[in-house]
Amino acid sequence: MGSIKRYRALNTVARSLGMTSVAVEAGLGRESLYKALSDTGNPEFTTVLKLMKAMGLKLSALPIDKG
Repeated sequence: MGSIKRYRALNTVARSLGMTSVAVEAGLGRESLYKALSDTGNPEFTTVLKLMKAMGLKLSALPIDKG
């Protein structure tokens, strides 16, 4: 999955929850949130983690099944 698709999914979730409330919860300005999650956005990893936490999501890493 390309990075644009990942950010587009986060954008969709943020819009469904309300961009302003997600931005406030994440400690970001609303315009910064729109920019970070745009098709041309390139948010830092810490920003993605803040957004995910604000949206009630968590990132997890799982081992690849080599079976």
